[in-house]
Formats: sequence, C-alpha cells, structure tokens
Amino acid sequence: MLVDSHCHLDFPELADRLDGVLALMRENAVTHALCVGVTLQDFPKVRAIAERHPHIYGSVGVHPDYPNVPEVSADELITLADHPKIVAIGETGLDYYRIKGDNEWQRRRFRAHIAAARRCGKPLIVHMRDAAQDTLRILREEGAGEVAGVMHCFTGDRKTAGAAIDLGFYISFSGIVTFKNAHALKEVAKYVPLERMLIETDAPYLAPAPHRGKTNEPGLVKYVAEEIARLQGVGIEQVASATTGNFFKLFAPRESRS
Repeated sequence: MLVDSHCHLDFPELADRLDGVLALMRENAVTHALCVGVTLQDFPKVRAIAERHPHIYGSVGVHPDYPNVPEVSADELITLADHPKIVAIGETGLDYYRIKGDNEWQRRRFRAHIAAARRCGKPLIVHMRDAAQDTLRILREEGAGEVAGVMHCFTGDRKTAGAAIDLGFYISFSGIVTFKNAHALKEVAKYVPLERMLIETDAPYLAPAPHRGKTNEPGLVKYVAEEIARLQGVGIEQVASATTGNFFKLFAPRESRS
C-alpha cells in the first residue's frame, strides 16, 4: 500500500470532486493521505475532511506564503492540534522565493510553529524554498529535533538533505522527482535512504509525469513511488513498504490502518 504524506484535499480543485479523488486512491492502492492545513481560516475544512474519512488525517498551520493573515500563537496551534485526526503542526517554514524583502515575520511564525510542535509532541511539516540556511538554523535553535518532522516537497541538495536527516527529519519527494529535467533532485533521491524517506503529491499541484500539467491528486503518488524505485534500483513494493511504515512511525495517527 501507498500513503500520500502531503496533499490539500480542502482546496477547491479537489474538494469539489472528492468522491472521485478518493476512488482513484482506492484504484491505485493509496490507502491513506494527510490533508495539510495552510491557514487557520480554512482549517475547519481540513478537520472536517479528516473526521469524515477514517483513512484521511489532517494538520494545522499557517503557510509562509500568506503574509496578510493574522499571526498565530503557539497556544492557538496547540489548542487546534488537540484532536485525534490532527497529526502534525504545519505547513510551516520559510519561502524566500515568492516573498521578497524583510521576512522576519516568516521567521517569527516558523518559531511559533516549532514551539507548538515541541509542546504538543506532534511533528512538523516544513516548507523550505530558497531558504535552506535559515530553515536549518532555526530548526536547530528552536530544538525541533525533539519532535522532528518532514521536509516536504524537497528540492534541495544532498548537503541540505543530510543536515535535515541529522536533525531527525524525513525527506519527502513529490512529483517533481519524475520530471525529466530534475537531474539534481534525482541524484538526491538516490542518496536519501528509504528509511528516512516519504512520498507525496502536494496535490492539486505538481502532477507527476506522465500527468504533468494536469490537476494532481493523491492517487497519482504511485508515479512518485515508481520513480524512486527506479532511481534506487529496488522494487516498488520495497518503496511502498518503507515510505508507508515511515509515515505511520512519524505521524503515529491513532486511527487504525485498516
């Protein structure tokens, strides 16, 4: 079985046809998925989807690409995370690609999420784009290794991946690793051991080849698994077993896997 460790089922591209999205998951043996929150305003949608479907989990956080939303406190995150289907804090992190200028507000927000994760004992989902040095520095400064988490949709280099792994984090690969021109990322995917790896779609974005350019969905995570298997020279069953086991080890959802 496969697990999509990061998707956005509450986004309208997927929420408006959720029955079909869940059906494709079943067809492709994708047994579970994590619906990741990006704003507190939309968090109730995330929680509702997780509550309705035993094989869907949720997270709570405020994405760094949202500068014009109210700031969140660690206390608020902890309160919202106190739910058996909410298994992580995030999506959080730093993005210096989309947001230019003084990003100290991003760093403050990131630190609040790390504090919440440490206090409630739930792992972090970390977004990192053009901000590897600051991301790793803040993770170390705030003691994020105590709860660890996942570097989602990883596009960094081997050195960054190794530093994150040393902090206890998992590295998650998305459909980007299937793109023909993603040569550097493919090399990283060969380097990261399966026992420290997750796979994801980041749906509705980043559909893998051969569906590139279309709306992505959790059922397509099998193409990520197939590419990882090819790069590592192992069977897809080994990738599926490792990444699924890693998901349940990291997020430890209380619901049954069956």
